[in-house]
Amino acid sequence: MLVLSIDFFVIFVGSKRFVMSENNNISSAENRRCAPGVRPDVLNFEDIAKMAPGLASHRKFVEKALHWIGLDEVNAIHGRYCYSTGVEFSHHLVEDEFRFKLRIDNEEVLSRFPEGAFITVSNHPFGGMDGILLLHIVGKYRKDYQVMVNMILNNISAMRPSFIAVDPIKTDDPEKKAVTMQGIRRAMAHVRDGHPLGFFPAGAVSKIDKSLHIRDRQWQPTITRLIRQLKVPVIPIYFHGHNSTFFNILGLIDWRLRSARLPKEIFLKRGKDVHVSIGEPISVEKQAEFPDADSLGKYLREQTYALSRL
Repeated sequence: MLVLSIDFFVIFVGSKRFVMSENNNISSAENRRCAPGVRPDVLNFEDIAKMAPGLASHRKFVEKALHWIGLDEVNAIHGRYCYSTGVEFSHHLVEDEFRFKLRIDNEEVLSRFPEGAFITVSNHPFGGMDGILLLHIVGKYRKDYQVMVNMILNNISAMRPSFIAVDPIKTDDPEKKAVTMQGIRRAMAHVRDGHPLGFFPAGAVSKIDKSLHIRDRQWQPTITRLIRQLKVPVIPIYFHGHNSTFFNILGLIDWRLRSARLPKEIFLKRGKDVHVSIGEPISVEKQAEFPDADSLGKYLREQTYALSRL
């Protein structure tokens, strides 16, 4: 059953295109009326049957697989708060659903930017939880804040108003390339129109490195080149902590096993302390001191990880 469930999840994350039905059978008692354009759940049996017709006659198996990877609970949570979207939705998740006990260092930095564009760069230790936390923290000061995320997270329809989707995995698939190019264009327009934007330059959740520390992989030069072009202040934000040992061991075996574990990881943190450190803004003038995107990216990463000492 374990292997079958994992194979099912791989079908989900590896699909070229994921089209979700607008008709769902979640009980109206489970959620209020959803906001326009938002569906109650993230992924249901009907979606899977359309995506993988061979599973259409295996409803019990599909439902067990959804339960095993935690997507049934994800659906229930999404349904409870789908009347809200974007930053407001993130507030409900952080404060009402997961009840994180936040400790935020140097939060007053965000109050210095009541208007105008800026960029945040962050490490990526938890996965989707990082994006939710960023929206909650920065969104209290700027409701127009958006975050660039993996295209898989764009399936959370209540979050779409605040997410800019890209595919961080190199691919020859023209459809996925188109999603990424569209996301980059949206990101540039968002900043140039005077709005703030968040990046996870690693493009994927942190993993165990050769020294057996859990850190981001190399930050993507594509992101630092984009930052150089946009010429706005950059605020480093560091998330303390990491996912469970079990999660990281799964990553040593196969990244897809680790990905299947992500929903369960956020549930484990319900009601727990979450420590976030915000650094001093890095000015456009300081950024201009670096001759290329690689050296700037190295500096931004160093400044972000320096916050781990707070």
